[in-house]
Amino acid sequence: MKKLELHWKIIIGLVLGVAWAVISAYFGISEFTINWIKPFGDIFIRLLKLIAVPLVLFSIINGIAGLSDVTKLGRLGAKTIGFYLLTTLFATTLGLTLVNTIQPGNKVSDSVKEQLIANIQSAEGEVVVDPKIAEKEKDAKEMKKGGPLRFLVELFPENIFLSLSNNLLMLQVIVFAIFFGIGISLVPIEKAKPVRDFVSSFNDIILKLVDIIMQGAPFFVFALLAGVMAQLTKNDPTLLVDVFSGMGWFALTAVLGLAFLIFVFYPTIMKLTVRKISYRDFFRKIGNAQLVAFSTSSSAATLPVTMDCVRENIGVSHDVTSFVLPVGATVNMDGTSLYQAVTAVFLAQFFGYDLSLSAQITIVFTAALASIGTPAVPSAGLVMLIIVLESVGLPAWWIALIFPIDRPLDMIRTVVNVTGDATAATVIASSEGELVLVEQERIENFKVE
Repeated sequence: MKKLELHWKIIIGLVLGVAWAVISAYFGISEFTINWIKPFGDIFIRLLKLIAVPLVLFSIINGIAGLSDVTKLGRLGAKTIGFYLLTTLFATTLGLTLVNTIQPGNKVSDSVKEQLIANIQSAEGEVVVDPKIAEKEKDAKEMKKGGPLRFLVELFPENIFLSLSNNLLMLQVIVFAIFFGIGISLVPIEKAKPVRDFVSSFNDIILKLVDIIMQGAPFFVFALLAGVMAQLTKNDPTLLVDVFSGMGWFALTAVLGLAFLIFVFYPTIMKLTVRKISYRDFFRKIGNAQLVAFSTSSSAATLPVTMDCVRENIGVSHDVTSFVLPVGATVNMDGTSLYQAVTAVFLAQFFGYDLSLSAQITIVFTAALASIGTPAVPSAGLVMLIIVLESVGLPAWWIALIFPIDRPLDMIRTVVNVTGDATAATVIASSEGELVLVEQERIENFKVE
């Protein structure tokens, strides 16, 4: 009997989770789903986040400490940042091209516009400021303070223990890990050996924990999707349909751009640079990471799975995986930058605000730079979207219009981000001569007597 592969089990969990949410909405038990099933999905995200920071810390330290040539680190860094910046600019430009071509904001009927706007207004016609929007607007203002080089200053931690306790400060953990790894590599081998052994052993243990957690992934994914969809539908199964029908053109434009990146852009890069890995094989090897990304909407939470897929399934070396993927999880946000560009122009079209060419060029660079600083957590892109909107003089409260549909699209753009990370690691490893493609294992059929 042929054993069902893990990614198929996760897909079954995804489908069953959505089906359960629809059923629970139909029978009016969404509250039961949210209270008694969704918590198991939350546990899954917590477990992944729990090991994400120590995995990044020890993986990078272990990788850099093992480098015989420290100058290789500078070469890896230049290739990584260059790759991520170019793909991010392409994604943002693609988003603007699609939204200007399709013009989703102009395709919404006046009656639907009135209904959608009424949903975010009080009886007196004033805008109802959702506490979530006010909080995100406050976060956006805080991020804009401190001048243009504030992001550079915040790369360096004041207290590494504080950074380790906050997933939003992952870049600071990466900087410390690089600095610490370089220090180990410069100390005589006999003196650094106890620390190297400890780091290597700890890293192996974390990777084993990833394997253990992934065994329960199908059930956790079911619980997570059931809870998320139940929160969207409540006890009205038609509510989700209404939201998507009213915002259908916007969702379609965003999904077209995100799908192009996943199924065309990244595979094309792979084909042109690596060649030896086939289109189908690439997706089969990173499928688990993509499915977990879709479920969790968090690149940081998916990072342990991404590293496992890229290292064990594709064959990227430990050194490249340990550096490129943690950096990508916090810097490479192609899906987020495309989404921000599409959303900003859509909202301008929706409210009848004409954006000039210079304003749209501003959006390209603002979205690209803002995406670099986007925390790898669910819906964090909304904070950056406020910065993008305000950069061209658009009001922040407009994001209330896309709130109901943001989470499903957030799930898809996280898949884009993770796929981009895996592509970057594979391409860079190939350029460094550190890619040994893992052949597909032959699974022999056996009979159960």
